[in-house]
Amino acid sequence: MLDNLKKYKIILASNSPRRRELLSGLGVDYEVKIVPGIDETYPESLNGEEIPVYIAQEKANAYRISLQPDELVITADTIVYVDGMVLGKPVDEAGACRMLRMLSGRTHQVITGVCLTTVDFQKSFASVTEVTFDMLSDEEIGYYVEKYHPMDKAGSYGVQEWIGFVGVTGLKGSYYNVMGLPVQRLYKELKEL
Repeated sequence: MLDNLKKYKIILASNSPRRRELLSGLGVDYEVKIVPGIDETYPESLNGEEIPVYIAQEKANAYRISLQPDELVITADTIVYVDGMVLGKPVDEAGACRMLRMLSGRTHQVITGVCLTTVDFQKSFASVTEVTFDMLSDEEIGYYVEKYHPMDKAGSYGVQEWIGFVGVTGLKGSYYNVMGLPVQRLYKELKEL
């Protein structure tokens, strides 16, 4: 599948082991390249889907300088969005617990922006998944944060971990998007290149 990609050397520009696993699941040959120190701030005027798409594009632009004509770089950014606020990666365990308390008993959005870039073009899209959490006790939140250390995850949780097993009561949209890469949509976009 995806024979149209054979003309490209695919680069995944991500440190995320989850994104690597998901892209591998598509059967795509790729290599990982990381440009350190990319600014992930965004203008305050942006909302919802605009935010991770903007960041994914900024990440892609950092690679464009050294991109070769046969290379295709995939960049992505995932946010947890609730009450018009972005919940990024927590700085410490107390912050992780605060975020999970905010999500407890509510529905929020997980939005991933993806950018596909070559020397000739750039295409971006966003995928949105609604996730509903059951009410979580402070004991459950503390247990999860202490045992799973979700400091590298937007919104302080991984849906594929214990908290997803016991806390997620509903999901509308792509499960894999919540993990960090909307692979079904990515497959569709790559097929159309």
